[in-house]
This record gives sequence, C-alpha cells and structure tokens, in this order.
Amino acid sequence: MISDLRIVLLVTMATSVHRAMASEQVQRPRVLVTNKETPQKGVDLLRQKCEVFFPENHPASREEILKLVPEADGIMWVGHYALNGEVLDLGVPKLKAISTMSAGMDYVDIAEFKRRNFPLGYTPTVLNDAVADIAIGLMIAAARRFHEGRTLIDKSLWKGNPQWLLGRDIKGSTVGIIGLGGIGQTIAERLKGFNVGQIIYSGRNPKPEGAKLGATFVSQTGLLKESDFVFIAVPLTNSTRHMINATTLAQMKPTAVLVNIARGEIIDQDALVTALKNGTIMAAGLDVMTPEPLPADHELLKLPNAVIVPHLGSATRRTRDDMSVIAAHNVLAGIEGSPMLSPYPY
Repeated sequence: MISDLRIVLLVTMATSVHRAMASEQVQRPRVLVTNKETPQKGVDLLRQKCEVFFPENHPASREEILKLVPEADGIMWVGHYALNGEVLDLGVPKLKAISTMSAGMDYVDIAEFKRRNFPLGYTPTVLNDAVADIAIGLMIAAARRFHEGRTLIDKSLWKGNPQWLLGRDIKGSTVGIIGLGGIGQTIAERLKGFNVGQIIYSGRNPKPEGAKLGATFVSQTGLLKESDFVFIAVPLTNSTRHMINATTLAQMKPTAVLVNIARGEIIDQDALVTALKNGTIMAAGLDVMTPEPLPADHELLKLPNAVIVPHLGSATRRTRDDMSVIAAHNVLAGIEGSPMLSPYPY
C-alpha cells in the first residue's frame, strides 16, 4: 500500500509538472506571419518554438497587420507593405525581431531600424539563381521577339519568310550589367554559356568579383552606349529611382534590349513606353514595373516589343521555401537575442 506521504509527493510532483508545462505553453513566443500563403517549411520551423498567428484575411491589408503587431514577439514580414517606425512603435515593448522574406528592402525604413538598433533580417543570395534565370529568359524572349511572334500567330499573320521577325544574336554581343551585386554576378555567370563578346558593368566602384568573371568596369554612360543588352540589377534607392529615363534611353543603341529584374521605379516607365514605340531601343523584358499589379489596360501591355512577366523572379518552389526558412531562423534568433542567420547590414 502506498503511504499517504508518497501519495502527497506524487500529487505534488504531478502538479508541478503540469504547472511547468502550462507555464511553458503560456511563455511560448508569438510570431506574426503577415501572409497566410507563406511556405509551410518556414511556418513549421517557427512552430517548433513559437505560437504562429496570421491575419484573418488574405491578402491582408496593412491596417489589419498593424492591429496584430502589439501581440507579436516576432514578425515574419511577407509582402512589400511599408515597414517603418509605425510598426516598431506598435510593437513596443513586446516586439523583439522582424525579418522580411525578400532581398530588396526599398519598402523598409532602414534608417529608422538603424536608429533604434532593432534586429532586422532579410533573405538575400538565396534567390540569386532564380532571378538570374528569369533575367536570361527575358533577354532571350525580348531579343528573339517571342511576344510579338505569339501576337501575330493569334492574329493569323504568321508569314515565315526569310526576313520575317528577325531578332538579335546573343553570341558575340556586348552585355552590360548595371549593378554587379549577387544577382548581377549570377547573371554574368549564366552568360558564359552564350559565348558573348564581352561583359561590362557599372556601379559605384570596380569589384574584385568583376575581374574574376572577366567583366570590365565602365561608366554608366559608357555601358549604355556600348551594350547590345542591358540588365538592371541595382536596388531601388533615391539615387537609382528613374536612373533609366528619356536621357539615358537615348544613349542606348536602337538595336539594344533592356532587361529589368530589380524594381520598376528604377525606370521612368512613361519614357520607356515612348522609347519602345519610336524605336529608341529595340525591346524590353520586364519582371518588375510600376505599379504592381500592372493594370490590364496599361500601355506597356499593348506593345509588341515589351515582354512582361508579373514579378516572378524568385517564384520557384525551392527558392520560396528557402526564403521562408531563412526568415524563420532570423526571427527565432532575434527573439532569443542571438545573431540572426541573415541580418540586414546597417
């Protein structure tokens, strides 16, 4: 027979364990994930240590997200809603860390995060390959007039004679890359298989990576004048907004192809429409534009020499899964007060 003392001890131990478990559940950090369609791999990683919650609606408005911020210990910010001091103010004193699920940070008030020394993560490099693939695809599609050809098929205007729909050769061409960061370097690596004549690049300063890739540093004006293909691979900042405009487009060859996989506002879009209409340049391939989504009746979509895709640069299953996992690691580390896997470099 179990003694009364032993019964008391067992009950006490059971109660203590129950309280400890309950306390652990209560103390689990809460992480707000701002988009219900965030890849499951990242969400599952968060759920190992945290309680994960989402906005009720999809897509959620920024206002709906802001109402949930005070409840969060951490946030995985999925989407290009403005991320600024207003969010941080609402998070006081509970919020400990935020990570975006993106490489571009033009929608983030970096100066405000830096001023507060607030833990901020992002997901660069992991999407370089996917975005570079889109860039090369747009280059080929625009140079070989894929969109124009398809529209002619739709109109029963397929001619097929020897001079019909002639495009531009990539082999032997001069390719210019504006911005030789991670994505720009990956584009350059992809181009090696096309036997281009030369790769040139522009930016703030020459980079050792450029020499390793066999690329030559030139001024932006020199790049625009010399290039048969121009890739835009710089982040959107005050200094790069409308970098490509009526003046710079006029510096390009009339046979040149412009590819943008960075941000739409780097190009003055009205100037681009005019340039494509009057033959200032041959064609453009755009994964990004202004605004997004682009209205169905927008002038760009009416142009045969504009190849448009709806911001699909990082849209592969593996890339988005990897981005969500990195963002989740960032948030978990930030909540714990540890260094993030991929912190934004202030």
